[in-house]
Amino acid sequence: MGEAIELEVDDKVVRISNPDRVYFPARGETKLDLVEYYLSVGDGIVNALRERPCMLHRFPTGVTGEKVHQKRLPKGAPDWMETVQVFFPRWKRTADELCVTEIAQVVWAVQMSTVEFHPWNSRKADVEIPDEWRIDLDPGDDCDWATVQRVAHTAHEILDELGAVGYPKTSGGKGMHIYVRIKPDGDHKVVRRAALAFAREVERRNDQVTTTWWRKDRDPTDLFVDYNQNARDHTIAAAYSVRGNELATVSAPIRWDEVDDCEPNDFTIATMPDRYAELGDLHHDIDDHVFDIAPLLEWADRDEAEGKETPPEPDDAG
Repeated sequence: MGEAIELEVDDKVVRISNPDRVYFPARGETKLDLVEYYLSVGDGIVNALRERPCMLHRFPTGVTGEKVHQKRLPKGAPDWMETVQVFFPRWKRTADELCVTEIAQVVWAVQMSTVEFHPWNSRKADVEIPDEWRIDLDPGDDCDWATVQRVAHTAHEILDELGAVGYPKTSGGKGMHIYVRIKPDGDHKVVRRAALAFAREVERRNDQVTTTWWRKDRDPTDLFVDYNQNARDHTIAAAYSVRGNELATVSAPIRWDEVDDCEPNDFTIATMPDRYAELGDLHHDIDDHVFDIAPLLEWADRDEAEGKETPPEPDDAG
């Protein structure tokens, strides 16, 4: 697996063990290749994770082996790794989760076999109050990419009508995500309620969209606008996060004018460094465009007055 090496990352030194271990069999990329990818998009991944509690998806022997979902910061962390304590009511316990503020912390997490980074939509200052609304376009098993592209345009149209600025990215899988920065003045239940109202508006405008709660009740050719990704402790892969598959796909920020021409597998750790060097972080100014979700809550009031029920909250994980 190769002898351990030491990397200087800004003012930190991170030891990388087993740098030659193959993590992604399709092209043979190694653990060190993964580290070098994250360094190549450093400003972008830190911007996506900054001060957010972060779930780590670890693959100790590469992506074809065991996958570990880890809330707690792995043992043996240096004192410059930052955390935030979060409480899980269902389990009546707490966890100190990684809270990234610099790229060296990302590299150390990769040293500990992290491939995917899944941050909360709230920050360290108050983990109960989100500042990010996430629109997750989640295609069913038989839903094609063309439908995802079409629904993304529908979502964009509605965001424009609302005066909200949406930042799209591929999921790294079959779907697409759109992020909107919001005023941090409501808890996760409030933001989820607003997200459901938006999802229902998308559903009204596209006959292949569903907001049906239970997967078993959905048509597999439909696309689910997953408002539950705004529930407390629900996380999705960050912008620039690699995904745990053999191709090493990336959840890649894209421009709106790229939606019709891109394919999910266009964005991998092999292609993203050059793209990032050319375009930089496409989400770099998301904090400059803050949206007030009040109109969405008015839509929620209207829907509830018309008899639409709000599905139950997903259980807290622990």
